[in-house]
Amino acid sequence: MTNIDNSLDMAANIKGAFAVALVDYDSGMTLGSRGGSPEFDLEVAAPGNSDVVRTKLDVMAKLGLREAIDDILITLDTQYHLIRPIRGLPDEKLFFYLVLNRTQANLAMARRDLRVIEKEFYLANPGPGRPNPAMPDGQAFFPSNAGR
Repeated sequence: MTNIDNSLDMAANIKGAFAVALVDYDSGMTLGSRGGSPEFDLEVAAPGNSDVVRTKLDVMAKLGLREAIDDILITLDTQYHLIRPIRGLPDEKLFFYLVLNRTQANLAMARRDLRVIEKEFYLANPGPGRPNPAMPDGQAFFPSNAGR
């Protein structure tokens, strides 16, 4: 199972989750998704939110804000739409898009869970300039304290 699949499966198991996707906001391409329905086309909604992320980043740049987006929340009558950019190198432009049923979800816990999933996804995908948390033989970078 790939890290994308694992991360999407974890996000789909967040209480109240209705749909989840991993999206490249530069191209609008969906890298993977779970959920949705005929009434909620995730293949339209997920890349459509790329515009939301790009617009927010553009406004932040125009305002001279030198901060990172933690998440973007869109609240509808029956749903929460949570957008969580994956922090990383400037050329990595990915975000998790999570749709929650408002009557079933705990928004604070969903935000926390998605933050943990985002961090685990980032750490499991070392890129140029990022250290690999595992050694080539599969051993953890930091030795176990089991022998102490």
